[in-house]
Amino acid sequence: MPLEIEKKYRIDAEVRESIVRRLRKTDARFQGEDLEENIIYGGGPLSAEASILRLRSVDGLTLLTYKRRMPGSDDIKTQIEFETRVSDAAATKDILTALGFAPVLIYEKRRSKWHLGEVELVMDELPFGLFMEIEGSAEMIRRTEAELGIEDLECIHETYPELTARFGKKVGNRFEARF
Repeated sequence: MPLEIEKKYRIDAEVRESIVRRLRKTDARFQGEDLEENIIYGGGPLSAEASILRLRSVDGLTLLTYKRRMPGSDDIKTQIEFETRVSDAAATKDILTALGFAPVLIYEKRRSKWHLGEVELVMDELPFGLFMEIEGSAEMIRRTEAELGIEDLECIHETYPELTARFGKKVGNRFEARF
């Protein structure tokens, strides 16, 4: 079963620049920047679980993702994640609608990606703030924090969909956070 293991932080512009400077002093590899549109669907069995169904579009690529958070109280979250590339975003939206799912949240983010050893580090800008995520094994996440000197950086547990519901704008039956 595929697992996503990550830790998320709310940062500001000064912290972001400091981390980028530190990354440049390591053997980290910058992977580029993207603008993403994320559509979160609700309905059906998703209403009863701590799970999401997401359709993400970035640079002509569309991914359909199912995630379910595993129980735990650690600052590093673990989720079951199944993801697949879809060739026709419009048809996929129609299929999801026909199955009884409807968009409940839409958020955009600008993401810059770095690879450092065995982890992926991303810095995200959303309309309501700056965030950073480190994805890898729990051991590698903690090692990366130490290497970058950010062990005391406060983590957050809210997901982007939860933050969008809190800070986004109500548009019809859904919340949106767009640039």
